[in-house]
Amino acid sequence: MLKRSPLKLVIALLFSLNSTLLINNSQAAEFEQIGTFDFPTSGSAAAQEHFLLGVGYLHSFGLTQAQAEFLKAQELDPDFAMAYWGETFTYQHPFFGQKDERPGQALLKLGASSEERLAQAPTAKEKGFVRAAEAYALTVGDMRARRTAWMNAMADLYNSFPDDDEVKAFYTVAMLAGATAADPSARAAINMQAGAMALELFRKNGNHPGAPHYAIHAFDDPIHAPIALEAASKYADIAPAVSHARHMPTHIFIQHGMWNEVSNWNESAFNAGAALWKPGDTVGDLNHSSDWGQYGDLQLADYRRSQLWMERAQQVLADNPGDGRSASTIKAMQARHTIESQQWKIQELSDELNANELLALGLSAVNLGELDLANSVADRLAALAAASPNNTVLKVSHLEVAALTQLQRAADQLRLGSSASGLELQQQALSMLTEAVTLTEQGRLPNGAANPMKPAHELSGEAFLAADKPEMALDLFQKSLSRMPNRPWSLLGAARSYAKLNQIVDASQMYESLLAVWTDDSSAPVREAKKYLGY
Repeated sequence: MLKRSPLKLVIALLFSLNSTLLINNSQAAEFEQIGTFDFPTSGSAAAQEHFLLGVGYLHSFGLTQAQAEFLKAQELDPDFAMAYWGETFTYQHPFFGQKDERPGQALLKLGASSEERLAQAPTAKEKGFVRAAEAYALTVGDMRARRTAWMNAMADLYNSFPDDDEVKAFYTVAMLAGATAADPSARAAINMQAGAMALELFRKNGNHPGAPHYAIHAFDDPIHAPIALEAASKYADIAPAVSHARHMPTHIFIQHGMWNEVSNWNESAFNAGAALWKPGDTVGDLNHSSDWGQYGDLQLADYRRSQLWMERAQQVLADNPGDGRSASTIKAMQARHTIESQQWKIQELSDELNANELLALGLSAVNLGELDLANSVADRLAALAAASPNNTVLKVSHLEVAALTQLQRAADQLRLGSSASGLELQQQALSMLTEAVTLTEQGRLPNGAANPMKPAHELSGEAFLAADKPEMALDLFQKSLSRMPNRPWSLLGAARSYAKLNQIVDASQMYESLLAVWTDDSSAPVREAKKYLGY
């Protein structure tokens, strides 16, 4: 038998103690990066540490990070029911996506039947959480049914423990998930209730990671976004360890037209996601932050940065060959760059082009005078819209391209002296754009980057202004700005409309607002604004 010398034994003990301290310090540092909350359970002390880390990541939808911690908790305490509860929610975004059987498989590790699983949960509260996970993962039906069942199960748990903050937090996120399955009128009411609960929790604990996150989701529209601005402004500093937490505030910043913040925080989110990424990981955080970051920079007319975002997206796809979302993100970014920069370009029309690419091609064709191509693009969009009758974006995109094509033909007729036929074509085209605006207003309020990529109100305003109808144009630009504040093309359109109506003070204010966003003197709109203002 080998014997250690006293000196070697002391060194070994010191090394072991130092390693333990390093692990504890590392975990303490992690906790500082994910927020603070209190979630006592029946798990062992060692497993509880990883469980709490998992919950912190889960509140910010850092799903890969959360899953790793819940699995560690299971290793340390195989009968720890809440560790399996947590794992259940780490396989898919709770608000969208197809049904996934992995959440159910996580629960089946805990027990083959509900009775077996509940037997592993020693308290009434933990049993309630397990039942809610079963509702989310094992309810028969599609994801709409599962999200609704989860919301209802969490409502039962909340009614039993109304003063428990973590029950309240997870009831809030379950409500947001359930709202996606509700009809539009009920959805709004559920979101408002969830948002109110999130803000109540935020006021009680301003460092809770879930409270501001869920408030942002609840109030993510131009009417309610101001309610969540304080929460959004603080959230990224609460949980900087999670890429999604750095991105989420920009949902509210977009609603305020805070383009520098949209760009900067998505840059931070992308970098955080890239630092954590390993081969085989999903890349949704990288796709999402690059898509939104580019949108922010395009509003600033920073086309160099837009190109940089596209290069990053190309690298993400190269690192994840065959990933469908990465490929569609690149297509969206390329189309958005064309539309927002108005750097029109032609490509071959094919059945492989998606709605965004078709819109970019159609607008390019009109502006470059390729009206036969524009008409073919409109026909293709009409066919896609007919095949998907519930897709408002396709319908609006078709009307936009078809209307602009007809407006160009009307202008050609008017130039040739055929005023009657030209004016008739013009009126038909403007009617199509009015229909596009009506369809848009019948849908949900905008959130995120413009969709369609050329907002119907903005494009219609430009068309009515070109047709020498400044009053109608101004109304459209004002509505565009109420839906998507501080969009520069709408600011420019409103300024031109006011100027056309000889409303000098209002025109000056709009041009000043434009110059607060666009500053490059090489830009024709910037020179136009400065000339009007006498700079």
